[in-house]
Amino acid sequence: MPRTIEIDPVTRIEGHARITIKLDDQGIVEDALFHVTQFRGFEKFCEGRPFPEMPSLTARTCGICPVSHLMASSKACDNIMAVQIPPVAAKLRRIMNYAQITQSHALSFFHLSSPDMLLGWDADPAKRNIFGVIVEFPDLARMGIRLRQIGQSIIALLGNKRVHPAWMVPGGVNAPMTAKKRDTILPMAEEGLEIALKTYQWYKTQLGNFTEEAEHFANFPSLFMGMVDEDGNLEHYDGTLRVVDHTGKIMHDKVPTDNYQDIIGEAVEDFTYMKFPYYKPWGYPNGMYRVGPLARLNICNKCGTPQADIALAEFRALQKDGGPVLSSFHFHYARLIEIIFAMEKTLVLLRNDDILSTNVRARARGNSSRGIGIAEAPRGTLIHDYHVDEHCQMTKANLIIATGHNNLAMNAGVKQVAQHWISGNKLEEHMLNRVEAVIRCYDPCLSCATHALGKMPLHIQLTDARGNVVDELTRG
Repeated sequence: MPRTIEIDPVTRIEGHARITIKLDDQGIVEDALFHVTQFRGFEKFCEGRPFPEMPSLTARTCGICPVSHLMASSKACDNIMAVQIPPVAAKLRRIMNYAQITQSHALSFFHLSSPDMLLGWDADPAKRNIFGVIVEFPDLARMGIRLRQIGQSIIALLGNKRVHPAWMVPGGVNAPMTAKKRDTILPMAEEGLEIALKTYQWYKTQLGNFTEEAEHFANFPSLFMGMVDEDGNLEHYDGTLRVVDHTGKIMHDKVPTDNYQDIIGEAVEDFTYMKFPYYKPWGYPNGMYRVGPLARLNICNKCGTPQADIALAEFRALQKDGGPVLSSFHFHYARLIEIIFAMEKTLVLLRNDDILSTNVRARARGNSSRGIGIAEAPRGTLIHDYHVDEHCQMTKANLIIATGHNNLAMNAGVKQVAQHWISGNKLEEHMLNRVEAVIRCYDPCLSCATHALGKMPLHIQLTDARGNVVDELTRG
């Protein structure tokens, strides 16, 4: 008879989710769904607030990637003010974002995903974690911990806090770089680059151990989207949108970020609180696309830094036909290349002649009723779209989160992995862990991404100190 397997919760991700796998009478996987079970309504929280508060407000969406929200939100507020921020302010924002990319990618690769690759897919779950890696592979664990520490320390030096630094503001940043801070960050970035290159060289020797995973971890044709600079190169802060298909054909190019709605639509489903963005010309659900480090390396002409470009050429050799790399397993590979790129770019910016300039902020009142800020967060393209009234108070906010862009692909990936590995007649640890692991490839940030009520039932319980239910409310 038909059966349903439930994985609840999905482990080693940010946020709360479960997976359901539906089997037919013969125990064959018919379907699989990725359910995001938490609901956070930040778009509604922001209504009525003065727009300059938005960077600090939206950064509270998440403790993992607040810098990304600070950046996208500040850019949206720059638009509302109708100002061009000082050039050095843009460089300083970039440095903090590169630190964010470094610490976030290091967290994903070493802390969340390496336990599967190093300890084994069927290892004891009690040991299959970062602490198990520390015991079995102490040198590699130390590199991962140090790399993340470097990223967090650069954020703290610039913004005075590692988490929720109130440094990026509408119009630029609120304090310049000092010579002391620059001289402190420079050797840290050099060390970070050395660790990233060493990790990258090691990882290349391990790829042969995961040929089956690379073949079946969300390995299918899709579109890829992200920002590129004016030359079509890798860009994280300011550029235009590019969409390519699974053959590498450019479907849309040089799309101004203000026109993102020309190519992106949004849908909701009744089994999850996360929205489903889609490529509008192809409609829903056919317009599936992926964002993030894998997508960014697939759409760009080159990275634009020496070591990252060498790694990019090796990365592209993974796809034998010369097209985009299609397997989501290779998000891990792409993250290491982006860390190399981030550290190389940080060193270039720190050595810039004007990096110590004190002209770091433009000031103005609200001059436009709408502002759109788009940046490339570690997990992909992050969109903040704001509307304000004549009093410069927020009337509407729409946040399209990087993880949300990947929602269609994550669901398709869960189904592909389940159909390849799971047999309803005999369940084993490695089967279910691989279903979770395909989600970890995307490094989802679910606290950021859950903003759509859709049709999923909402059940709220109010309990007293003893756990007794004193009131409850159900919707749907």
